[in-house]
Amino acid sequence: MNIHESKLRFGIAKTARQISQLGYTRSSDGNISARLDDNHLLITPSGVYKAWMRAQDILLIDLDGNQINPYASKKPTSELYMHLEVYQQRPDIRAVIHAHPPYATALTLIGQPFPNELVPEALIGLGEVPTAAYATPGSQRMAENIRNLIRQYEALLLDHHGCLCAGRDLDDALIKLERLESVAQLYWLAHQLGKIVPLPPEELLKLKDISVSYRQNPE
Repeated sequence: MNIHESKLRFGIAKTARQISQLGYTRSSDGNISARLDDNHLLITPSGVYKAWMRAQDILLIDLDGNQINPYASKKPTSELYMHLEVYQQRPDIRAVIHAHPPYATALTLIGQPFPNELVPEALIGLGEVPTAAYATPGSQRMAENIRNLIRQYEALLLDHHGCLCAGRDLDDALIKLERLESVAQLYWLAHQLGKIVPLPPEELLKLKDISVSYRQNPE
């Protein structure tokens, strides 16, 4: 194992613990992957408690989903097809997080589109956030349902099943996830206080232009 792989393994394990501590996933739910090189991914295994994830738990697979070490005691996450679909459609993506943040997930339970017109940070940092149609978790259909969306967007809600955030590295994907849940929580809080007043249309147009530039050059 080289230094790059070792660092990436620790990064995935650290991210798994972080999303667990934030309450974005419970128990063994959720999954994380990262591109090791042009032909291989590191991905979280099925059934491992996220708060206790270790670097040695992470599995190595190729882009066809084959496990490189067939004698490993764990199998890749059941959402393997969805992760592979992202990397196949987006060569620029280096990391993917699927989680179940409660406020963002709740939006899908009532058929509410993601409210990216509320605060500048949402539109700039995330752009539009569409909702992928429901499919049985772990099914090939779930991968098919995100196929066209992930070509254009990097943060998706999954109907009745959480969200998917893709990024240029693990930090970028995690930032998108935290921002997604933060905006969904703000939306809920605002509803408790009164009628929501969205940003004016002319400001939304400005923010969309800024968003394109920001997401191409986030530094």
